[in-house]
Amino acid sequence: MAAKKSTTPNRAFKVADQIQRDLTELIARELKDPRVGLVTLQGVEVTPDYAHAKVFFSLLTGDPQQTQDALNQAAGFLRNGLFKRLHIHTVPTLHFVFDRTTERAADMNALIAQAVASRSKKE
Repeated sequence: MAAKKSTTPNRAFKVADQIQRDLTELIARELKDPRVGLVTLQGVEVTPDYAHAKVFFSLLTGDPQQTQDALNQAAGFLRNGLFKRLHIHTVPTLHFVFDRTTERAADMNALIAQAVASRSKKE
């Protein structure tokens, strides 16, 4: 008899995706903190036991550290909102982390453009 295939990793991705969608809506519509500007949630990583979730965000404008502090202070409020929306036994504790991927990508693009420009001047 074949062993039953585990669906746990797939479920973790689905839960993380649903948390990201719900948090996006909660932050945009219900969070009234002026320190939180235009926030984009980049991704959510959930621990295997669903006790903690790292929420990665980026900003269009504003101070990343100030926004991160504001989001972490509002984590309890946002978690309470998730309790009402999610239908899972354990709603994770939220930990917000500023995602510098877009900044690094812009820096790399600038370096590549600079290298291409200097190369074309030499030829």
